[in-house]
Amino acid sequence: MKRSKLGFWLFLAPCLISFAIVVLIPTVIGIYYSLTDWKGSGNANFIGFENYIKLFTNDNSNFWYSFGYTALFAITAVICINVVGFALALLVTKKFRGATLLRGIFFMPNLIGGLLLGFAWQFIFKQVFNAIYTATGMEFFRNWLTDSTTGFFALLIVMVWQMGGYMMIIYIAAIQNIPDSVIEASAIDGAGGWRRLFSITIPMVVPAFTVGLFLMLSNSFKLFDQNLALTKGGPNHCNEMLALNIYNSAFVSNQTGYAQAKAVIFLISVATISIIQLIATKRAEVET
Repeated sequence: MKRSKLGFWLFLAPCLISFAIVVLIPTVIGIYYSLTDWKGSGNANFIGFENYIKLFTNDNSNFWYSFGYTALFAITAVICINVVGFALALLVTKKFRGATLLRGIFFMPNLIGGLLLGFAWQFIFKQVFNAIYTATGMEFFRNWLTDSTTGFFALLIVMVWQMGGYMMIIYIAAIQNIPDSVIEASAIDGAGGWRRLFSITIPMVVPAFTVGLFLMLSNSFKLFDQNLALTKGGPNHCNEMLALNIYNSAFVSNQTGYAQAKAVIFLISVATISIIQLIATKRAEVET
């Protein structure tokens, strides 16, 4: 018994050590720096909760605007990405020629780095859209990256285009795990395609929805590189998401201690929202 426990911990040790080095220790250090006036270099003087008090009472760094903007984006992106991913999974699990090729095509955007993806779409929104506007005069294609509304949807399009194929893979695995006997029984009973979708497919892939919602919720809140490459948060911070706001405080304004306080609030908020989402979707799994 003792040997089996020792073996268990020996095998687990590399993961635990890596997790501690990459996550736990930096988190503890970040919490400490949030209680200081550190500028990114030099001495860090302990100032208690002054950064947090400033954040809640006298913040002039657009943090709360970015927080609301990011929350709205996360909710919208989670819904859109999971709907698109599930729809693509339904499409490519049909038996037709080219289904395997389509899986690769839909998944391919996920392999592109966020910065490269952001710059590619920046070219589309700036150069291509403005060229179309110049040629046709259609206001729809004008200045997509210079307004908070169109900038929001530009980020959403990039995120859905990149992550839709990733979610498709998760839903493909869930759909293919549905027993053929259940599908055949529903066909014998005369259930049509829509009835099978809502009465069999969706209830049986609810565990995949739990995973998908969690992954996309955390990824949407942490979105940084696409935001930096596409708009840099501008103009006038109107498209600045929370991660970019924290980055600007730390590396542009040199308020590293203040940025760490923002990061701690960010961590607590995302963790709380994610836990609530997991509990809610797990209950839905039990009910179905």
